[in-house]
Amino acid sequence: MRTMMRAVAAGLLAIAIVPAHAVEKLRVGKAVATAWTFTPLDVGIQTGIFAKHGIEIVESAAAGDAKLQQALAADGLDIGIGSGPGMAFAAKGSPVKAVAAMAGAPRNMAVMVKYDLPIKTVDDLKGKKLGVTTVGSLTNWIGDRINAVKGWTSGGITVVPIGGMSQARAAIKTGQLDGYIGALEFGYSLEEQKEWRVITTAAPFVDHFITHVFFARNALVEKEPDKVRAFLQGWFETIAFMKANKAKTVEITAKVLHLNPSVINRTYDDQIAIFSTDGTFDPAAVAVLKKSFIDMGLLKTEPDDKALFTTQFVPVKVGK
Repeated sequence: MRTMMRAVAAGLLAIAIVPAHAVEKLRVGKAVATAWTFTPLDVGIQTGIFAKHGIEIVESAAAGDAKLQQALAADGLDIGIGSGPGMAFAAKGSPVKAVAAMAGAPRNMAVMVKYDLPIKTVDDLKGKKLGVTTVGSLTNWIGDRINAVKGWTSGGITVVPIGGMSQARAAIKTGQLDGYIGALEFGYSLEEQKEWRVITTAAPFVDHFITHVFFARNALVEKEPDKVRAFLQGWFETIAFMKANKAKTVEITAKVLHLNPSVINRTYDDQIAIFSTDGTFDPAAVAVLKKSFIDMGLLKTEPDDKALFTTQFVPVKVGK
């Protein structure tokens, strides 16, 4: 009897130490650290949603799309969260594919001006100098789009490559620029400080677009597609959670970005609709994105869809 009990106990102990669900580590990088549209990654981690899908996220952030693509190419990341325009890297031979669309028209980007300037509407932007990150960037393209939609073929907005927020703040304070095209949440933050004022988001000037996508290394797509599926399940379940739980989302994301909850509350209202709920690549948005590659000088001709993305993982069905 004692021998039998010892055998049973040993068997139970063996069962106890075998994990019920193997956890897979996944190295996920954001193109930048400070963007509200990338914070669902943090929400999914902190709420345990990714863990529920058997994924342990090893999170990091790059200094822009180019650095993100370098990390993916060097096998420093498995999945990257980057811009739609960043898909041009895949067309140029980067060993990645976009595996799902993350965000649509750029509701997260806005035109901001110095607080005390007599600029109140979009029409008041005519003839003004607006800073953008770099030549050929999404922010540069948005400035050009406003000119096109308003019919300002001359004397419209002049875009000035200036870099990031710190450079833009200095240039606006000294009067070198009238405003800046950048992340909406930081415009709201500076608006609270009465330094800048948000005039408009980019959404009214872009009917269809893919602002953000998920990139996966080709090797991961080919050899470990279940990891990609698990990540996407976790992400889109997180989006569903965020849409149903504004207060908790604001609490988590305000801490992640070190911004006032009042700023994030406004950001949530303006940006929550940007997120795709199933990752599908909208053909109309893809068409605009391809044209933007040429407008931005990223490519000389429009690439084939297969060079940019794969549809094998979408649409993602949450809970399936």
